[in-house]
Amino acid sequence: MIIIRLAATSTDFGRLLNTPHSSGTEPSDLSSGLSGIAYGIELAHVSKSYGSVPALTDLSFEIPVGGRFALLGPNGAGKSTTLKLLIGSLRPEIGSIRILGYPPESRESKASVGYLPEDALPYRMLSVRENLEYIAALRGVADIRGRTDYLLDELELRQYEKSNVGRLSRGNTQKLAIALAIVHSPKVLLLDEPLNYLDIPTQEKVISMLDRLEGTHLVSTHIMSIANRLTDSVVMISRGRFLWEGTIEELRKRGSPDEPIEKVVARMMTGAT
Repeated sequence: MIIIRLAATSTDFGRLLNTPHSSGTEPSDLSSGLSGIAYGIELAHVSKSYGSVPALTDLSFEIPVGGRFALLGPNGAGKSTTLKLLIGSLRPEIGSIRILGYPPESRESKASVGYLPEDALPYRMLSVRENLEYIAALRGVADIRGRTDYLLDELELRQYEKSNVGRLSRGNTQKLAIALAIVHSPKVLLLDEPLNYLDIPTQEKVISMLDRLEGTHLVSTHIMSIANRLTDSVVMISRGRFLWEGTIEELRKRGSPDEPIEKVVARMMTGAT
């Protein structure tokens, strides 16, 4: 799986570029093996630390195939660490992780996953079209030109297709990063603050596009309104620990009828009653 991220070291790029990927057929063909799989994402008693600092502690949750979940938590809750564990760029000290029944480092998992990191940055010295065609080729997309043309038009990047990424605005760079995450029609889509840097009309276009995509979606955010627009269920974590899981409607019912859902979430995260 190719992951485009900000300030990647040469070691990071070496690891990512040598990761196995599908070739010759569309990765969406993997759907033929999903009939007996209940969960798109599974974490069981996962712990991860950075040195002596715990990032996640005994974290467990499951997302059914086709589920649309938000990973909701305050800054520093462990959301980005969770996504990096799910794509296999980090390994837990304790616990197990499965993507469609496979470990994150497996070829099957990596071919099935699309990932948008926070503050993503595609290859700056390549053009917008070159980025899309390169990643599409690595992902085994059958009709590279057709898929590239579709995403250029869908995300209104056509006028920038020959421009180097280094010349793009931050919003257009984010649109390209979203396109790279979905170029192979992934069965599991992991998004870290996907609406960052986008103006309101573009946010609406991206929300509509993501809503049409099939598959299991996990959207990491600390903003309840984003969770509400992109998902219908929530896994809430705080200080690296599981806090609550349920539908957004169930979350609303934890407050009074006239209480904003953001207030409910804030109370839960801070442990207030």
